[in-house]
Amino acid sequence: MDLPLVERAILIIKKFETLHDLRHLPYCGYGHRIWPGEKLPRYRALTEHEADALLRKDFRKLCNMYAHLGRDSVLAAALAYNIGPGAVNKSTFYKKLKRGDRDIFRAYTSHCHYKGKFHKGLYTRRLTELAALYVP
Repeated sequence: MDLPLVERAILIIKKFETLHDLRHLPYCGYGHRIWPGEKLPRYRALTEHEADALLRKDFRKLCNMYAHLGRDSVLAAALAYNIGPGAVNKSTFYKKLKRGDRDIFRAYTSHCHYKGKFHKGLYTRRLTELAALYVP
């Protein structure tokens, strides 16, 4: 907990995403989606250094996208890294933060379903993110 919020978020993402290999295309690194025309190698997995740099670049963009949330921008960016900014922007969690409501536990932990079913690993991820990134 001595690390800055962004570094905590990076460690959490790395823990839960793990380093993707070629079997996970169109995803690479730590869950980065390769978009058409993007210049990333598709014939080999990214090195840990390359994946870390790409994760930090993506995460910085998300933090900037949610900078208007102030102290909650890192938490929102961590959720957006996993479920996408479109889903975050429609979420009750985001709407609560925008209006200043700090009672977000249920709204945040509701994002733990995969293919319509509750996923214990995602729930653990949400609890970890809240414990490490939520600033009361």
